[in-house]
Amino acid sequence: MRLWVAKHSEVSAREQLVTQFVFAIASQELKPGDKLPSTRELARRLGLHPNTVSAAFRELARRGWVEQRHGSGVYARALDGGAADGRADLDHLLASFLEQARRSGHSITAIRSRLAAWLAAEPPDRFLLLEPDPELRQILVHEIEQAAGCPVRGMGFEACRLPETYRRATPVALYARAGELAKQLPPSVACLWLRARAVWGEVPLDLLRSADGLVTVVSGWPDFLRLTRAICAAAGGDLLACNFQDAREPGWEARLAGSSLIIADAVTARRLPAAVNLRELNILSDETRHELRAYAERFLVPAADEAPSDG
Repeated sequence: MRLWVAKHSEVSAREQLVTQFVFAIASQELKPGDKLPSTRELARRLGLHPNTVSAAFRELARRGWVEQRHGSGVYARALDGGAADGRADLDHLLASFLEQARRSGHSITAIRSRLAAWLAAEPPDRFLLLEPDPELRQILVHEIEQAAGCPVRGMGFEACRLPETYRRATPVALYARAGELAKQLPPSVACLWLRARAVWGEVPLDLLRSADGLVTVVSGWPDFLRLTRAICAAAGGDLLACNFQDAREPGWEARLAGSSLIIADAVTARRLPAAVNLRELNILSDETRHELRAYAERFLVPAADEAPSDG
């Protein structure tokens, strides 16, 4: 089998060898019982220290992919589910993928080539929000930044067909956009779908029904005002006791005077004085916020001196 090692890669030579042998065994390029090259032969062929090759063989044995026979050599094992540590699940997911790809008619050479291209791509360091509505996009960018603690860039759908758009970025979009967006994404790009809160459960309907004070709803996103008005009306609220302000219009701040409660989106809330009685309504569900945080911690590589942008 063909092997290669990039000596100046951030991935160690040992791990590069381990990965290639796992791939070869999982794809049956190395069949159960096949003997692997000797430590000395492999070290000479790849220009590595023999200790590096020995360490790779020990790791393969520990994970259940090979059997080391004293005085005889190292041999590929059958995939019997007996891998020795927590990486077994990932290894066998890869094995299942390879088997399915082979059954679909893809050659080992083609699979190896495509995987190499995927692995050679620069790891993502940010989320890329795809959203055509500019006001909603600004709000969502802010919410994702707050939830995930990483840079977020926003853009419309105008360039979503271009693969270079996703360089070093993981695309995300509202699930409600899936139908129109999925057809425009390049085949090699997978999008994370964001879910909104159900019926905006944080709207204080008891206060909206009360005539004791003036409730002001303020946002730079017109649909925020429209949806809040509709929820208030559906809940039996007194629309005459509600003040709806568009934060895109000049002088909106002055029209908040006398409000007993102000309801705002996450972006507009940052523009309000600290002394007001504020209820901030987030669009993204708690589950989506947790998923974004977990994804960022596991898969995004921090970029140095990168300022977030709402596009």
